[in-house]
Amino acid sequence: MTDTATGSGAVPRASFDEIRRLMKELPQADRGAGDAARARQAILTKPAGSLGRLEEIAVWLATWQGRHPPRLDRVRVAVFAGNHGVAARGVSAFPAEVTKQMVANFIAGGAAINQLCRAAGAELKVYEMALDEPTADLTQGPALSEEDCAGAMAYGMMAVEPGLDLLCLGEMGIANTTSAAALCQALYGGEAAEWTGPGTGVAGAALERKTAAVATSVALHRPHFGDPFEVMRRLGGRELAAIAGAVIAARMARTPVLLDGFTCTAAAAVLCAADPGALDHCLVAHVSAEPGHRRLLARLDKEALLDLGMRLGEASGAALAINLLQAALACHAGMATFAEAGVSDKAD
Repeated sequence: MTDTATGSGAVPRASFDEIRRLMKELPQADRGAGDAARARQAILTKPAGSLGRLEEIAVWLATWQGRHPPRLDRVRVAVFAGNHGVAARGVSAFPAEVTKQMVANFIAGGAAINQLCRAAGAELKVYEMALDEPTADLTQGPALSEEDCAGAMAYGMMAVEPGLDLLCLGEMGIANTTSAAALCQALYGGEAAEWTGPGTGVAGAALERKTAAVATSVALHRPHFGDPFEVMRRLGGRELAAIAGAVIAARMARTPVLLDGFTCTAAAAVLCAADPGALDHCLVAHVSAEPGHRRLLARLDKEALLDLGMRLGEASGAALAINLLQAALACHAGMATFAEAGVSDKAD
């Protein structure tokens, strides 16, 4: 059943020290559940490995849900929306007010994400994050204070409730691919041009302005890059911080996560910089047409499930991949074993 609703409530108070404490308590994979899924794969009526990544997905779901068989009865798509002060520098093809207008479109059911959630039978929740208060311009100083950034991460954690079988994460925020590119350059080095792409469709002088904004911000904040959470607060945004918080909360709740495109993955990458295993419970749903995404996936050693040339954001790729996970689970749970079907297994 599709449910479109807005997240509400005050942003909680939090600190980076509290976030770091949680990062030390992340539960590990349930090897027993994963082994049970692998054992079932081995006796299904198919050659070993013949369903490719569908088999891997079924095992991954069992491993991170901590049960076999895994389930996909309750799937939530969470879209976090925030505005960025750097938008005033003309780095996007659209003005900042489009963020709020698109949130209204989500609520009214008129966006692509609404249709994709409906097709997958997933519930959609949209979380507005101080849309009338853009972050500070990251080319001039930190985008957020520590209190605001940690509070946004804590707010993102509230998207994870008991009983979720899968969490799909996405974002909406004019100029947030500028922020994502800056995060990636800060975390992984290289030149600004290697991480900066067209986003909403900028080219020519606008793309040059965007690339310059990324380069300027990274140079300004470079002395603070030893701490991944400082990188987030200086170069990120409220919706990016919320995504990182939701990833942490999902891990604590043993809820597998599908990450959307470039901006969503960049937000989650901050956690990987703090703990290399922090994204083990996450799959990347699709590789964005935004050129920095392939470079980022290589750095994270993750292979996206889909490659369809999409670059919309708003969790569209993650929602689309739900159907792929459902297919993987249907095969895993519904196929007959060799013994049940009276089919001869391979010769010894």
